[in-house]
Amino acid sequence: MLAEELRPGPLEIACGLAIERVPAAPRLDMPRRTPPRMVFDGAVRGALLRPPCLVSFSGGRDSSAVLAVATSLARSEGHPLPIPVTYRFPAAAGSKEDDWQEEVMRNLDLPDWERIPMDDELDSIGPVARGVLARHGPVWPFNAHFHVPLMERATGGSLLTGVGGDELFGGEQWWSARAVLAGRRRPRLRDVRTVGLAVSPWRVRHRVLSRRPPVRWPWLHPEVEETITRQRAEWTARTPLRWSAAIGWWWQSRARAVLSGTMAALAEDAGTQLVHPFLEPAVLGATARHFGAAGPRSRAAAMREIFGDVMGETVLTRRSKAHFDDAFFARYSRAFVATWDGAGVDPSLVDAGRLADVWRAERPDPRSYLLLQAVWARVGIACGGRKEA
Repeated sequence: MLAEELRPGPLEIACGLAIERVPAAPRLDMPRRTPPRMVFDGAVRGALLRPPCLVSFSGGRDSSAVLAVATSLARSEGHPLPIPVTYRFPAAAGSKEDDWQEEVMRNLDLPDWERIPMDDELDSIGPVARGVLARHGPVWPFNAHFHVPLMERATGGSLLTGVGGDELFGGEQWWSARAVLAGRRRPRLRDVRTVGLAVSPWRVRHRVLSRRPPVRWPWLHPEVEETITRQRAEWTARTPLRWSAAIGWWWQSRARAVLSGTMAALAEDAGTQLVHPFLEPAVLGATARHFGAAGPRSRAAAMREIFGDVMGETVLTRRSKAHFDDAFFARYSRAFVATWDGAGVDPSLVDAGRLADVWRAERPDPRSYLLLQAVWARVGIACGGRKEA
């Protein structure tokens, strides 16, 4: 079962972010002279040693890197080949990555590739999510159930994912400032403020960031939005300027701890060994040490340096990314919100009328989907939510 400290609190459910309690995570070890790829290979090898080894493969850079490394290791070391598993969502236009997937598979020449057609099974309150809600209640992130069918296919074996690649190599608050300070980009006039803020004490950063136009949550009361804005600004303000230290700071975050813990609990339910190489502390530590304070020049440059021997250049440098919003808010969600009467929310946090407007919009805000799951878990029977088959 999911540990109590990893369950989302009321404010987290209301806003869809993991922002409340920060766990006392250990500092990230950053060993000297350990190539990131060597450590990454070790994480992947552990999954290959427990076949069948499935790989959650979308065609994006991160899952493609995991699949390519797993295939290379299996062939060079004599392990059973990994089996890529891909969802296909005919009704979710934003999820289509068929061309990228086909290119990766041509390059790897793997004999097996499982492609699973999905309709609305992965809806936020669809059959798969309901199983998670019945066992654990609402969990963060709301889409943790996405990998459950893959975990169940890998029962007794292992499942590799590309989870964590965005957090490791994606841009964050001080990326532009580091580029200027490292001499990688010619300074511009507006960089004076960017760099000045980046090198300021965290209290100064916090004061400045708190005054910026806030991100809005239309379904929350204004004072609740202010609380979230303040907490997010403090977290960003405390993020170290040095890239290697920022990776260590993220490792200690509640978001990382809850993500890892939630996925581990779901994998335990399925009897599957789950491995996220990009989330392994040894991989994060070795990568942070390797690229140092300045960090990599870009995500593409980092991926090329670490995975260039097993991945094609077009995949390494791609910028597009699929999204699954349409798959997460489909038939089950729309049927539920169509008759929802405002019950099941905390009125001290949420304005039920405005939330109804958000949910009944053509494209609802995905940050509200965890709240949708929590409301369904509380009032689904009364509103007929469990009658959908």
